[in-house]
Amino acid sequence: MTDIAQQQPADSNPELPTQYAPAEVEGKLYERWVERGYFEADAKSEKPPFTIVIPPPNVTGALHLGHAFQHTLMDALTRRKRMQGYEVLWLPGMDHAGIATQNKVEQQLAEEGLSRHDIGREAFVEKVWQWKKEYGGKILGQMRRLGDGVDWSRERFTMDEGLSKAVQTIFKKLYDDDLIYRAERIINWCPRCLTAISDIEVDYQDDNGELVSLKYGEGDETVVVATTRVETMLGDTAVAVHPDDERYAHLIGKRIKLPLTDRTIPVVADTHVDPEFGTGAVKVTPAHDPNDFAIGQRHGLEMLTVMDERAIITVPGPFQGLDRFEARSAIVEAMREQGRVVAEKRPYTHSVGHCSRCKTTVEPRLSLQWWVKVDTLAKAAGDAVREGDVVLHPKEMERRYFDWVDNLNDWCISRQLWWGHRIPVWYGPEGQVVCVGPDEQPPTGEGWTQDEDVLDTWFSSGLWPFSTLGWPEQTPDLEKFYSTDVLLTGHDIIFFWVVRMMMFGQYAMDGQVPFKTVALTGLVRDENGKKMSKSFGNVVDPLDWMDAYGSDAVRFTLANGANPGADVPIGEDWVKASRNFANKIWNATRFALMNGATVEGELPPAEQMSANDRWILSRLNSVVAEADAYYDDFQFAKLADSLYHFAWDEVFDWYVELSKTTFFAGGEPAKVSARVLGEVLDKLLRLLHPIVPFVTETLWTSLTGKESLVIADWPTDSGFRDPAAEQEIALVQQVITEVRRFRSDQGLQPGQKVPAELDLTGTALAPHEAAIRQVLRLQPAGEGFHATASLPVAGCKVALDLSGTIDVEAERKRLSKDLALAEKEKADANKKLGNEAFLAKAPDNVVDKIRGRLAKAEADIERITAQIEGLPKA
Repeated sequence: MTDIAQQQPADSNPELPTQYAPAEVEGKLYERWVERGYFEADAKSEKPPFTIVIPPPNVTGALHLGHAFQHTLMDALTRRKRMQGYEVLWLPGMDHAGIATQNKVEQQLAEEGLSRHDIGREAFVEKVWQWKKEYGGKILGQMRRLGDGVDWSRERFTMDEGLSKAVQTIFKKLYDDDLIYRAERIINWCPRCLTAISDIEVDYQDDNGELVSLKYGEGDETVVVATTRVETMLGDTAVAVHPDDERYAHLIGKRIKLPLTDRTIPVVADTHVDPEFGTGAVKVTPAHDPNDFAIGQRHGLEMLTVMDERAIITVPGPFQGLDRFEARSAIVEAMREQGRVVAEKRPYTHSVGHCSRCKTTVEPRLSLQWWVKVDTLAKAAGDAVREGDVVLHPKEMERRYFDWVDNLNDWCISRQLWWGHRIPVWYGPEGQVVCVGPDEQPPTGEGWTQDEDVLDTWFSSGLWPFSTLGWPEQTPDLEKFYSTDVLLTGHDIIFFWVVRMMMFGQYAMDGQVPFKTVALTGLVRDENGKKMSKSFGNVVDPLDWMDAYGSDAVRFTLANGANPGADVPIGEDWVKASRNFANKIWNATRFALMNGATVEGELPPAEQMSANDRWILSRLNSVVAEADAYYDDFQFAKLADSLYHFAWDEVFDWYVELSKTTFFAGGEPAKVSARVLGEVLDKLLRLLHPIVPFVTETLWTSLTGKESLVIADWPTDSGFRDPAAEQEIALVQQVITEVRRFRSDQGLQPGQKVPAELDLTGTALAPHEAAIRQVLRLQPAGEGFHATASLPVAGCKVALDLSGTIDVEAERKRLSKDLALAEKEKADANKKLGNEAFLAKAPDNVVDKIRGRLAKAEADIERITAQIEGLPKA
């Protein structure tokens, strides 16, 4: 098709420049929306509520493609609901990000030659608040750049006064209900950050290590064990075997010598041991391995910690003072000297946990920490999904959810940091332990001290859906907007954040779930499906793409890849294509305004419309219904694809092109089509607005003269359908497509004019002759016309005079060569398919492939033969 902005009348709408420049529109437009209060929610409104709380980004963070992806989808949901008449609250905020933020400030201090211990806790926390004020929250400004329609008047921070009160309230409630306790357990420990870290803060990657097999004991009482962490043998307190393993039956209950120490350790029988794996015997280090800890508890084993918090060996002897990795090499060498190294495998690739913040190898470590008892809380979280109170999208995620929540272990909530919510527990001089609520005074007097630890960041973010609405106070916001409607987040944190919110929400809010629907997304990857990583050099800053192509282009690209639960590949070429789509919408609207398109008044009666008008209105209503279904099912990729093809293919490339002859002719038919085009663009821009808000707002206000799409009504399906018009235009499209294909096959340029006769007698195509000629660049058959090619299409005949337009003989030679190749391909395929021996041995997929080649060859032969027959005769 030709550019729809071409061949237009000279005058143009002064409100729309000839080209769309996103940089000149987006920032000013967003600030206008905010200033007018479009995104602010009213708790006193009688409209039905629709609530989304934003997954709080870290105060240290910047907008990355993952944020842009999820924010685009959340913004689309809330913009549509606002247009549908809901009182919409999309609540923004940030997480204080304990470890990440503390690391930032500690790095600043290190540049001054100081540590946090040099300045003390109070001064350090003050410096963190100062850092937050000066450098934190950069992402909030970037959210504005993306177009996030959040209620900035309700912005929250997990360390603000209200949320801090909520944290202390629920801690006290859990403590009083015996759901919080303090105990020694195995935790993930970072020797660099010097704190326990949660599972979500552990990144697992394949490392090249070593697997060493060691001989314990002497003579008949020897056992071979294998380990990748040789240094932990200093803390072994048993060797475990399976009770039914006959190889070790004589050793169960006996004690054997632990090498390099002066200790003996028992051989215990435990069903946890797999007799088929390795030697069937495992070393047990209860203080440095979670599985070993469980064995140690079952058998009452001693728990020996052999490293300090920096992973330095503390066991007296030759290895004391060595770093764990230095000790590993030294111990292997010492065991080798004693002839106790049975086997060594290097490199041995295995999965190793690393701190997500500093990349240090995590050390499982026995530690005294605070824990949440999760059994009853987790059961309620599982039942909420089983009973349908909370719906997961896509449904396939339910199995993963249940696998996790039904087997959830108690949650370590204490962190050895200074930045965060300090645990509200005081210890007295006589061993007293007092938990203090927000409205209670902590005990005073000599010897009373507060617990030094702070709470896991996920503890406060687990309260997010209700603490941000004012809980524990019974606020109007809490009454109006809880439970929230949709939680949209990545499937990678379903266990670590979603489940915690489920547990805390139901516990604090008397069984009310924190959200009705959980829409789980995949991760954003590069165009090759590869994970984005700085080490791969494929990380993209979405702000760079916004600068180059506009925020709408980035948003549309992300939505177009958003299949529920699936990862999202994205590349710059796709963003360019989305930019082109925005330009296409711009040019189409300019065309409409130039030709008098309007939204004023009722649509003309159907009998006054052309088939082209009735067809596009029929298709418009089908697309409105389709868009609603996709939105309600969180099928953003299908939604974007549907709107893209309806807009580009049907509205711009078919309806507009077929209407040009009507518009140029003027008169009453042109007025009718102008009103229809205005109606179509009005509804199309409304449908597109939640995904691409900036360009649609600019165009819609120019088209309608109204205030803003943000507060406009969502389009509805009027019910108008015209199957006859759809069938009629399908015939027009068939004729144009077939003739265009023939022209292309003959090597004609798209704009090259060709004389032609159209015999449309007795068909529904007769009223469309002028439009068909306009689109196909077919001139009337004047004097001297000589039909050199004839195409029977859709019950009519199109005769073309190609004299002088192509080199007939050269074209005949080219086509004859292509025909010979197609016939050879057909013969080869038939030969293989006729070979019974081949068919008996070949896999089904190979046979299917050959059948596909045969079908294609036959179609090519038919097509090329028709092209040759259509060439002018010599």
